[in-house]
Amino acid sequence: MMLENKVAVVTGAAQGIGREIALCFARSGADVAICDCEAAPLARVCDEITALGRRACALAADVSSAEQVHDAVNKIIDSFERIDILVNNAGITRDNFLLRMSEADWDAVMAVNLKGAFHFTRAAVRPMLKRRAGKIINIASVVGLVGNAGQANYAASKAGVIGLTKSIAKELASRGITANAIAPGFIQTRMTDVLPDEVKKKMIDGIPLGHFGKPSDVAGVALFLASGLSDYITGQVIVVDGGMVM
Repeated sequence: MMLENKVAVVTGAAQGIGREIALCFARSGADVAICDCEAAPLARVCDEITALGRRACALAADVSSAEQVHDAVNKIIDSFERIDILVNNAGITRDNFLLRMSEADWDAVMAVNLKGAFHFTRAAVRPMLKRRAGKIINIASVVGLVGNAGQANYAASKAGVIGLTKSIAKELASRGITANAIAPGFIQTRMTDVLPDEVKKKMIDGIPLGHFGKPSDVAGVALFLASGLSDYITGQVIVVDGGMVM
């Protein structure tokens, strides 16, 4: 029970990597507050957490809205009285080549992926500062390290998440708060499930381990970063990609 007596917050937890991280934390002893803009699947994840014997609350909120994030964090504090761990996982894609990309698609991705992490970190770090302890884990992407054609907005947002992580790690270290990022590669989710077989094969050919990752592969690293095992690690980016960009 590596996270016993801890309270974790996971954004974008209605499905995929966020859901797996929330459940992993609950299995490891944490009470978990989950946030997403999709209320119905979020409620199902909340039920899964309580079935594991942990306290949970589900908050439907748009992370790009400072007001909604502020209200969500206040509700979490009211319910759990503290926040020990924050996982900024909420993210979207609006892929297109640069010359075809609309300003609206650029702004939407930046608002959720980067500004959302800013909003939640700024709100959640206040109770951490009072306790002089906390773990912030931002879900970036290998695309934020190497770029990807057709994903200028997504790559820029995830590169920004990495820069945000390193900056807040330096700001908050003296108060006992660590901040690290995880950069997943191709992870098997609904997005990869719908890809044509030839596209999947091309992707897998570029992965030395020869297969897509699973959400649990990312969740395991998040658990390590959320636990006491990582207390002397901050400002780092851990790549989970099967060796794709080494």
